[in-house]
Amino acid sequence: MTAASPIGKSGAALREPDRLTHTDNIMSKLTCISPVNGSVYTERETQSPAEIAALLKKAQTAQKDWARRSIAERAEIVTKGIAALEAMNEVVVPELAWQMGRPVRYGGEIGGVKERTSYMASIARETLAPQEIENSDRFRRILKREPVGIVFTIAPWNYPYMTAINSIMPALIAGNAVAFKGATQTLLAGERLARAFADGGLPDGLFTNLFLDHASTSELIRNRSFGFINFTGSVGGGKAIEQAAAGTFTGIGLELGGKDPGYVRADADLDAAAAGLMDGAMYNTGQCCCGIERIYVHETLFDAFVEKAKTIVEGYKLGNPLEEETTLGPMAHLRFAEDVRGQVAEAVAAGAKPLINSAMFPADTGNTAYLAPQILVDVNHSMRVMREESFGPVVGIMPVSSDEEAIRLMNDSDFGLTASLWTQDAEAADAIGAQIETGTIFMNRCDYLDPALCWTGCKNTGRGASLSALGYHSVTRPKSYHLKKA
Repeated sequence: MTAASPIGKSGAALREPDRLTHTDNIMSKLTCISPVNGSVYTERETQSPAEIAALLKKAQTAQKDWARRSIAERAEIVTKGIAALEAMNEVVVPELAWQMGRPVRYGGEIGGVKERTSYMASIARETLAPQEIENSDRFRRILKREPVGIVFTIAPWNYPYMTAINSIMPALIAGNAVAFKGATQTLLAGERLARAFADGGLPDGLFTNLFLDHASTSELIRNRSFGFINFTGSVGGGKAIEQAAAGTFTGIGLELGGKDPGYVRADADLDAAAAGLMDGAMYNTGQCCCGIERIYVHETLFDAFVEKAKTIVEGYKLGNPLEEETTLGPMAHLRFAEDVRGQVAEAVAAGAKPLINSAMFPADTGNTAYLAPQILVDVNHSMRVMREESFGPVVGIMPVSSDEEAIRLMNDSDFGLTASLWTQDAEAADAIGAQIETGTIFMNRCDYLDPALCWTGCKNTGRGASLSALGYHSVTRPKSYHLKKA
């Protein structure tokens, strides 16, 4: 089913990009409602149990041959697959705008995908190399790492390519097959990845794109269909994955979002802090796992910071993501926008002060996925907007009198993904970072994944590790060889 053509600011119809085709036996439908205009953008039918079983059997067979190839050969082939994905970028970018609302002006996710792929490929040989403990006349003792079999990657809609690559690339390079389940909101991502890897020369069966409902997903996990599961999504989704895997002893990596704080110390570069933190809070319409959702500013800088932040946000343009001048697109779904509206309304009713006049953003009519950005002051931690994940274009800002107060407030959260510190003092940032319960500490930046560093979290953010050398440990198992020669 095709979506109706949305109308741009000029009144001209924006051409909908060509989409991939897919047919299957009818089971149940997965439907992507475009946030651009509320119409059905694309649908896919879920696969039957027999189809899924055949696909996974094929993956098991292909994986055994793949594991026998050299690390260098595997890395070369999957890197060619990413090059093929890059060649599709002119189609992928507007597809993403239609599916989840990110403005086309930002060029999609291919830059981050390439950076992560390149780094993980560059460290593969050293990271996966056998460790020879002894090679004497009597013994040879070696510690090796071998693939786990099939890695199940469950990707979210907000960054369907970059989050997926975090586990797909090390999994394939380490000799595994990959089964991929994309979010309903971004149904086309798995098809694009499958086509790209095929074009890059990946043997058939090693990347399997699955269309599954929640019940089928849980059943496959309960049946121990996979050697490792990597899930990025909600806390509720993570709990469901753990419950399905209970007793199977299957390895699981969970990245379940956050309520990431920023802290502006008294010695911070005010202009840089305001620009960086507002971008971290509002980019992708606030729909970033490691986006900034709450900010604490030293009281001596508070008023100046708030004024600069307000000016920056008032300069954004909310509108159709297919128009180049748009800097804020719609949220991915109406219900997401309604939840953020509810958080803001509750905070205002409890005494918070909104600084952004929504009338400056006429695309926000109050009943669509288009949501005006908002900055709230006079907030506190009794408010849902300061405690629950918002995942939208809203941020609360509070003054603090000391590092100790900032640390206490940053730790007063059920989440722990990243924290962003703005200061001229690297030693102070290190000391403060040691006291914050989180997975990553940033200084003078935010909302970025460094592929050389482990991507991880604590508390309700989940568990496990991706990227860096530790990312290979998740998708391989250790195997010891104790060989007595005489």
